[in-house]
Amino acid sequence: MSANPETSTTTVVDQHIVEFVSDSGEGAQTAGQLFGTIGAKTGLGVWTVEIIPAEIEPPHRSRTGASGNRIRVATEPVTNMGEAADVVVAFNEQVLYSRIDVGALREGTIVFLECKWKDDMLDSVRAAYAEALEDFQQRGYVVIEVPMEARCKEHVADPRRGKNLWALGLLLAMYDLDVELARSEIRRKLGKKGEAVVEANLKLLESGRKWAEENVRQRFRISVHPDAEPKVVMNGNEAIALGVMAAGIEVCAMYPITPATSVSHYLAAHMGAVGGVVHQAEDEISAIGFALGASFAGKTAVTVTSGPGMALKTEFLGLAVMAELPLVMVVVQRGSPSTGLPTRVEQGDLLSAIYGQPGDAPKIVIAPSNIEECFHFVIMARKLAETFRTPVLVLTDANLATGQQPFSRPVASEEWLSPPIDLSDWDADVPPYSWDETTGMSERPIPGQRDGAYVLTGLAHDERSRVAYESATNQRSMAMRSRKRITVARSLKPPKVYGDPQGELLIVGWGSTRGAIEEAVDRVRADGGSVSSVTLRFMSPMEPGMREIFSGFKKVMTIEINYSDDPDDPGVTPENRRYSQLAWLLRARTLVDVDCWSRVPGVPLAPGTIERVIREKLRESGAPVEDETCST
Repeated sequence: MSANPETSTTTVVDQHIVEFVSDSGEGAQTAGQLFGTIGAKTGLGVWTVEIIPAEIEPPHRSRTGASGNRIRVATEPVTNMGEAADVVVAFNEQVLYSRIDVGALREGTIVFLECKWKDDMLDSVRAAYAEALEDFQQRGYVVIEVPMEARCKEHVADPRRGKNLWALGLLLAMYDLDVELARSEIRRKLGKKGEAVVEANLKLLESGRKWAEENVRQRFRISVHPDAEPKVVMNGNEAIALGVMAAGIEVCAMYPITPATSVSHYLAAHMGAVGGVVHQAEDEISAIGFALGASFAGKTAVTVTSGPGMALKTEFLGLAVMAELPLVMVVVQRGSPSTGLPTRVEQGDLLSAIYGQPGDAPKIVIAPSNIEECFHFVIMARKLAETFRTPVLVLTDANLATGQQPFSRPVASEEWLSPPIDLSDWDADVPPYSWDETTGMSERPIPGQRDGAYVLTGLAHDERSRVAYESATNQRSMAMRSRKRITVARSLKPPKVYGDPQGELLIVGWGSTRGAIEEAVDRVRADGGSVSSVTLRFMSPMEPGMREIFSGFKKVMTIEINYSDDPDDPGVTPENRRYSQLAWLLRARTLVDVDCWSRVPGVPLAPGTIERVIREKLRESGAPVEDETCST
């Protein structure tokens, strides 16, 4: 079909969800990142979710090999991936099925589908394409066949290296986004590859934009509310890396592991400029050992990993607790157990982070709930680690790690930075563990200080760091380490309730589920449903006042991305039911009958899914509630 300005129609919408999906290596992730960045810098609210295959080089044209990006853009700020996509650009029909399988499309979704496959040399490919095309139309998708490869060949020899930018140009025209801003972003992203590469990609961008202007009748415009406040756009792993540098942490030691690796990539590119060092160790155990050595020498270090890496670091974490060495450890959670779903989201490491070490090993565990908090929580973690001489674990997840979001540009402060190492003479009369009986805290000697050297041991020890097996000494040292945790807890404030402080139902969440939970709560409350929510950031010690908050509600339920038994599962009884991880903690902490709903789909929870769960829970309790109003 063809279109011109006279026949094209533009619909003003307050939000849309766009997806780029391709075989691995065709650049759909890059196109999605650029689309999200352009939208955010235009002034739109943005949230992105990467679509990542489990294999590094999955077979082409396979449902399991889909790679790409989902971008939700809106007039107002957005905090989650939303519901079904409005527009999808698919580089072949098979990768589109992977998105259909997870409910990412709906009737009416506009699909721009690469049409080269209908003329493929293989009969099987041509037949698969024709069958899929008919299926998509029967499902109610609006399919627009697009000659991406043919148009790209006019500008580059290998279309697989360019059709992503062509597709980006198509959607820039469809959404009337700033082309000059797009060109600037392409130059910034590809500038190191040379002017020839940049120019070729700019031609591809323009070709895609021109094709859309000539052939796409339906256009969309998302209104932008002017905002004078400076913003930055980044994903959670970039925010973690910037937080490391902003905190004055000078040593990062890690071993590559999905989905945490890009933290080290960012730090390796930039940490040298602020005087820092990135050490890639030979394995996870060596990485935390290196970090603890730096911390013992006075430079509080960070190590970054995921669930399997945290398991390998367990013994050294115990040493950090026993020897009272400050350490920041970022854990980017992924599907489990074992290798599990290495590229997919889960919140399965909470109990492991708190209780995973042998014996009693109290530590601080915190969980940011959005990308802005990823930045600021690393700064807070460094301060806590040094103040309390303890490991601090920062739990993010794959949703935060790869999702882009704009947020207020942080204003740098000297208060973020670690103070200079004090190398004045250490008072030889003060032991290396001069525990305060009330707080369990002690000053931190540095081996470089005169009289500051001491023998560090992982064995039970007394104040002088001398190995001590006496019962009374062991009891006291255990109490002092635990007392630090109590001191942290006493400094915390109760979490804020999102919604009314009393009602029928309270939803409790943590981490990246916050945005979807709060959007679902808003929808139900708009229909008169009595529901509120709370998001916890401090997981250990836990924020105070939970029993008092719970007392204002008839029912309390957690929503999480980890496993729990459904009450009606075969053989499940109230006595043997497995609860989700936060629910387990809250039941133990408050002695309140906290219920739970959790799933492990490998993808973020959509607000519509949570909305349905909330409405069903309210119906069970006999509370009046309307049917859901969202489209899914």
